[in-house]
Amino acid sequence: MINKQFNKTRIASVISALLAVSTSQFTLAQEQEALNETAAQEDVEIIEIQGIRGSLIRSMNLKRDMSGVVDAISAEEMGKFPDTNLAESLQRITGVSVSRSNGEGSQITVRGFGPDFNLITLNGRQMPGTGNTRSYSLENLSSDGVSALEVYKTARAENPSGGLGATVNIVTRKPLASPGEKYTFSAKAIHDTSNELGDDVTPEFSALYSNTFLDDSLGFALSITHHERDFQKQQANIQGWQANVALPTNLDADSVIDPRPLDEEGNRVGNHFFPRDMNYGIEHLERDRTNGHVVVQYTPSEDLILSVDYTRTEATTGMNSIGWGMWNDYGGNINGYELDENGTVIFADISGNDGSYTASRATTEVEEESLGINIDWQVTDTLNLVLDYHDSSSEIDNGGDSGLGSHGSLVLGSDQLITKTYDYRAGDVPHAQIYWNNGTTELAPGEIDSHFSQFIHSPGKSEIEQVQLHGTWENDGFDIPLIEVKFGAAYTDQVMGGSNAWSGLIGGFLFNPSWPELFPDGMFVRNDTSDFLDGISGGGSSLNPGYYYTFDFDEVVARSEAFLTNEVLGGNDYFATTAYHDMGTFAKGSVQEETTSLYLQSQWEFDVLDFPVQLNIGVRYEETDVTSNVKQSVPTSVWWKGGSEWHTQYLPGDDNYLKQTGSHDVFLPMVDLKVEITDDIVGRVSWGKTITRAPLGNLAGVRSLSGSPKIGSRNGGEGNTNLEPFESTNFDLSIEYYYAEGSYAAAGYFRKDVENFIGSQITSTTIEGFEDIYLSPRWNQAVADIESRGEQATNDAIFAQIQANGSALNDQGYLEPESGDPLIVWDISRPFNAPDTKTVDGVELAVQHLFGETGFGIGVNATFVDGDVEFDVDSLDQQTPLTGLSDSANLQLFYEKHGWSVKATYAWRDEYLIGVGQSQGSSDNPPQFAKEYGQWDVSVNYEVDEHFTLFFEGINLNDETEEGFGRYQEQFLFARQYGPRYILGMRYSFK
Repeated sequence: MINKQFNKTRIASVISALLAVSTSQFTLAQEQEALNETAAQEDVEIIEIQGIRGSLIRSMNLKRDMSGVVDAISAEEMGKFPDTNLAESLQRITGVSVSRSNGEGSQITVRGFGPDFNLITLNGRQMPGTGNTRSYSLENLSSDGVSALEVYKTARAENPSGGLGATVNIVTRKPLASPGEKYTFSAKAIHDTSNELGDDVTPEFSALYSNTFLDDSLGFALSITHHERDFQKQQANIQGWQANVALPTNLDADSVIDPRPLDEEGNRVGNHFFPRDMNYGIEHLERDRTNGHVVVQYTPSEDLILSVDYTRTEATTGMNSIGWGMWNDYGGNINGYELDENGTVIFADISGNDGSYTASRATTEVEEESLGINIDWQVTDTLNLVLDYHDSSSEIDNGGDSGLGSHGSLVLGSDQLITKTYDYRAGDVPHAQIYWNNGTTELAPGEIDSHFSQFIHSPGKSEIEQVQLHGTWENDGFDIPLIEVKFGAAYTDQVMGGSNAWSGLIGGFLFNPSWPELFPDGMFVRNDTSDFLDGISGGGSSLNPGYYYTFDFDEVVARSEAFLTNEVLGGNDYFATTAYHDMGTFAKGSVQEETTSLYLQSQWEFDVLDFPVQLNIGVRYEETDVTSNVKQSVPTSVWWKGGSEWHTQYLPGDDNYLKQTGSHDVFLPMVDLKVEITDDIVGRVSWGKTITRAPLGNLAGVRSLSGSPKIGSRNGGEGNTNLEPFESTNFDLSIEYYYAEGSYAAAGYFRKDVENFIGSQITSTTIEGFEDIYLSPRWNQAVADIESRGEQATNDAIFAQIQANGSALNDQGYLEPESGDPLIVWDISRPFNAPDTKTVDGVELAVQHLFGETGFGIGVNATFVDGDVEFDVDSLDQQTPLTGLSDSANLQLFYEKHGWSVKATYAWRDEYLIGVGQSQGSSDNPPQFAKEYGQWDVSVNYEVDEHFTLFFEGINLNDETEEGFGRYQEQFLFARQYGPRYILGMRYSFK
């Protein structure tokens, strides 16, 4: 007989203790649905206005009735949300703008605060971030099963914490709130104009069903959506900019143009910047997404509602790409250059290094699910309690390719060049021309050699287990202006973690020895760039280089596996399509946050000088314990392979763990005041505190060093489990004029004073045991020997000269450091809470107008933000700016009458800071900015009859492109082009 012992988890213990009571936190849409349910039980006829007009009226009424600053978007009808993507819908709200992934709205910025500062909840439940992050990617959730989106811009004690910018609640349908049988089905044909290799037309199917049984005491609802999209992304990018690289002093005057001023000693004043590389690429992508949501509700009595719901998303994105470009080292490699007034190079002639052609493949899978149990108990006429439990997770894995199990990149190319040029003097896409030893600017197929390959597997998962108790007591016995008191408690256990396996740079690295015969000429297909980035100035047929090669990924793999064996390469090197290679590294870590919360919130209503006033006062208190567990490889030294390739070496074994803990608590008060100045004019004043906890990567308490520490990029990082959350003290003042049905004008001012800003503090430090060949006595002697012969001291020449001077390579082809060499200077980045308070303030303006019964309508809103949190591009000091801060505006024009529903929307976002730090940027932590972006979308619906609708949608009709830059617009970082998408479909509904 087997005896089993069952141990209660902490969550289970809390649930057991709270089962005696239960409560509900009503959301905007839930309150409206409850009114609908009551009306249905009393046989009261409800006339619901559908379509665009109905959606705008419902959203306006919800905004008007709520306390605090709250905006909402309502479904136009069952199964039809205003946009096909939730993020695209949210950007119609004043103060909300989106960041895009693969041409689709993905994450939101609210009032200048980016995705990590905004909390996403599903039916009032805190949702995990996508994968190993706090930010939630909204493109993974279908909009068809959503009934409303609610955006809480001001503090509210009853809401979970984490939304410093805003809390966005996604509301799904509930069958008991809308009794009877209802269903809808839609089918779409999607044509993405960028597609080349996939299907020109891909499908999307959606079905929703809702019904009630047993005299409307039992309800069931189901929604399911399947979406496919094949498309192409064209891009150019620079991985980072290097500040103040060494400039040669022996260049001819006609080889240098430098407009920077001179000091008294004849030295240039100001910084100068050079790009680390220049790359171009084409990605062919296939994306499949399936969403499902099911809910069962049961009311055994009038006082009790039991609900169970489950939501699941599966999204798969397959990618095959080709890339080409060049890598740059500086110092002795520079032959000539031209700088602009800011010191940014706009032309450079550079020797050494290489040009390459890359093929990459990966399949990324996202799985998200949420299980919820809700017990809603009307204990008495004045007391309502709800117990809510949910278990949610979001998992992302880039190892979905069954053949690779990772993201794989195969890099071919050559170092047989004379010189190469970087040119950004014409157009918006830089040119990167290579002059090869064959006397042309085009590398012949027979000269293409193996460079290296690498494979990366980096899965991540975020999990939340949460139990919440909410109570509402309505004052029915005391003659005071108190209307109700809300109270509650919650326990949230959130775990965010992931791992990273890197193969290292494997398979005959650095063209020495050379094996061009490994790849036959016929394997390479030459293409011209006439249709590459042709929507951007400087791209297309104007681009240099004007050609690129494509080749078959599988053929390169097969040839590399057959030839680049351990017997040929020696050491631990060999070609294999695995991230878990003998030359690789592996790290694994997680951060757990356990938060206990209590809140109390009260609503009061009274008159002041005959003005009706509503007052909400509340407070929320939370304690959080943080635990970081990290497993990683232990670095020991850095070896030089030649050229620009330096590789960190690691101790064998994988039992190295580091555990660190931290804690913090927060006290979050809030006050909302609403005054009905007239029957049509509402004024609001709100004050409160909100927080956002530190990013996961900052909390993981471990030190890591770059696996490929090139000269100028000797970087590392470490975490800090005791980081305090960002804490904002918020003030809002607004006035709203509701002058007609569905029509209003609103103006508001907001201010956020943010403490504990988390910045990245880079410290230059040495670590015992890490000697550096660079600038060692051997290095300096080699430079002197080369220059004494009148030759250029490139990295390749120095590598060869050190060997000629007597230093031998080890059995893996590396130069190893010696005990007399200087220590490597590492730039270690560590997060910290800045001591100063930073302020963001802004103005929101919105007008929505329905032109009587004409069917025409317009909506316009704009947000203007400012603050002392901007990045100072002229300073190389460490900074703690706010990412995402930008002005934004939205325009919506529509006509809806006689069965037609036509809508055109324009969303604009000004230039904004994406983040601080570039993957190959120098130690000054240079910024990444996005240029302004504006996109036109259109939708046309025709109602054939009361059940059947045909529709057409056009997305990104103006073929807008995404572009980014560094400190100055001349410091190009990326350009991406996708193209418009067109959708044709039908919808059948029955109610």
